[in-house]
Amino acid sequence: MTSNNNVKYVLFLSFIAALGGFLFGYDTAVISGTTEDVKNHFGLDDIQQGWYVGCAILGSIIGVLAAGKLSDLWGRKPVLLFSALLFSVSAIGCMIYSSFNQLVIYRIIGGVGIGVASIISPLYISEISIPKYRGTLVSLYQLAITAGILASYLSNSAVLKWSHSVIYESGFMKMTVNDEVWRGMLGMESIPAILFFLVVFFIPESPRWLVLKHKENKALFTLEKIYAKRKAQEEIDEIHEILRTEKKSDWRKLLQPGFRTALIIGVCLAILGQFMGVNAVFYYGPKFLTEAGLDKTASLDLQVWIGVVNVLSTVLAMFVIDRIGRKKLVYIGVSGMIVMLFCIGLFFFRYSQGAVVSSNLLLAMIMAYVFFCAISICVVIWVLLSEMFPVKVRGSAMSIAGLSLWTGTYLIGQLTPWLTSTLSSYGVFWLFGLMCIPYLLITRFLVPETTGMSLEEIEKMWTKKTMK
Repeated sequence: MTSNNNVKYVLFLSFIAALGGFLFGYDTAVISGTTEDVKNHFGLDDIQQGWYVGCAILGSIIGVLAAGKLSDLWGRKPVLLFSALLFSVSAIGCMIYSSFNQLVIYRIIGGVGIGVASIISPLYISEISIPKYRGTLVSLYQLAITAGILASYLSNSAVLKWSHSVIYESGFMKMTVNDEVWRGMLGMESIPAILFFLVVFFIPESPRWLVLKHKENKALFTLEKIYAKRKAQEEIDEIHEILRTEKKSDWRKLLQPGFRTALIIGVCLAILGQFMGVNAVFYYGPKFLTEAGLDKTASLDLQVWIGVVNVLSTVLAMFVIDRIGRKKLVYIGVSGMIVMLFCIGLFFFRYSQGAVVSSNLLLAMIMAYVFFCAISICVVIWVLLSEMFPVKVRGSAMSIAGLSLWTGTYLIGQLTPWLTSTLSSYGVFWLFGLMCIPYLLITRFLVPETTGMSLEEIEKMWTKKTMK
């Protein structure tokens, strides 16, 4: 990292923006400890249980659809503040309201926050990053997601143990800690949500968005904190050059041949990644572990170890993504995922046939699967989506790709209980393994390597394809 670049300042901005990813991870995974309790409390069937999980993802789709347009109009920072507010309202609402319909409404509100954060946090990081380290910095967002997932597992385990060790006689604490412990689990999210809302005030607006809105002085002020003064002006000039070559600033630009290809690739990778099983493990991990003979407390404790592997694997991916490239990470990771998914399916098949199998073996295989997933598709997808599209419609284009991602996530969250009942657990994992194959083929033949390229260089690459 050269002395002309203020890497510490960029890291500071990236860290704050990445807290949106922390809440994303926390909100999506916290329900893993509550699904069975909520099912029993409200008397839900498999479809209704899937709706409890899937309703938040439906909210995420709404957030994704709105986030790009709002950020293109109002800027990245105000929309990040909006997402933090939604997370806070959702956590408090889920904790205090009584009916299943009210619970669903507040889960949807939190889902909108997830959708907004999933688009704007990596977009903001990408736009303030130094090109050489953009992959690592955007990967910080994925690290924050995994940290949020781990934090939710730790929180769920702690709240459950709290409910066993401290008995309240009456009132709010008795309801949220002893009688309906799932409320306490969901309500704990309000702490990081409020913190995120406060710290976003300390970051500037994206300089690339400011140039787009003809606020060059403000953009230059921020860029001079990142680069040397001369380099900052060069960045402004390069952004202007890109904007001058763009005759259209609407959705039609994405229909041009080169950019259309980029959009189709982004959509395919985003939706396929959800059918490779990772969110089924995060949402229903305790359910799968209890099917292998573990009790609830043990399954939540073991889920923590899965979260630890997820975080450490993401740290490793951050260090190597700008060294070995996006595509090689996908080859390594997805190949390992295929092997582990078929092994996990075989475990459940043998268990269903009455064979004596070790739950520790199942945990080891799930942890290996999470490792391969975390070092590859979980990191690479956010990096690719944040750098593939032209600046004038980058927010909107990411919304389209994000919409496909969340559509796939919704279907997995909604259908996993039904698929497990219909295909059995081993059938579900074998299905996930098969879905990895087209992901590998698309990456091999259609995805360009973008490691080390600036956003403007990537845009010029797609422009050349457009002109052919």
